[in-house]
Amino acid sequence: MVKVDGTNNKDALIRVRDLDKKYHRGSEVIDVLQGLNLDVSVGDFVAFMGPSGSGKTTLLNLLGGLDVPSDGTITVAGEQINRMSGRVLSAWRARHVGFVFQMYNLIPVLTAFQNVELPLLLTKLSKSDRRRHVETALSIVGLSDRMQHYPRQLSGGQEQRVAIARAIVADPTFLLCDEPTGDLDRKSADEIMDLLVRLIGEHRKTILMVTHDPRAAERAQSVLHLEKGALVEAHR
Repeated sequence: MVKVDGTNNKDALIRVRDLDKKYHRGSEVIDVLQGLNLDVSVGDFVAFMGPSGSGKTTLLNLLGGLDVPSDGTITVAGEQINRMSGRVLSAWRARHVGFVFQMYNLIPVLTAFQNVELPLLLTKLSKSDRRRHVETALSIVGLSDRMQHYPRQLSGGQEQRVAIARAIVADPTFLLCDEPTGDLDRKSADEIMDLLVRLIGEHRKTILMVTHDPRAAERAQSVLHLEKGALVEAHR
């Protein structure tokens, strides 16, 4: 259950309270997020919408531990990540967050298998265990028959599926998707959204997604708009 009013949801996986993010440009202070509150439960699918520059990607970066807030708290599964040191936060991020980006960010000289395996190279898993995890992830996204293909041999939709497999290969606590359909044609975009919905229904993943695409947003359980640095729930 998604809440933005700041009242406590005891079952929340992600709890954000009074979140502020400011940037300094010379003597100018730019308030991107102001007093933002958010509760997200396990299995929620949340879409963030709003105009360019409204802070959507900034919010994802904060939730994923890629940036730190100016004020406020971010708690994930009982751990307050805004208090973590850089080294601890990096380890937390590798364990708990799967990232999916608009431009896939695949390494062109690596096969689909090798791209998906990359996050596991930082773990203590054996080679055989890594193989098992990679094969499972590629099977989930429907690319078992493309494991040895390079990105240039795949369609855009297939590349994004590889990117999603890479995001889920370490079984993260939640996924952060930044415009995951933004570079795809309509058919491929719909297929990616089908996959994300299936990850929630069949694998109990929690997904937070930034999108400008109303059709993609319609597939989420909750749609939140960023307005003047705060979140407002869309009427559906």
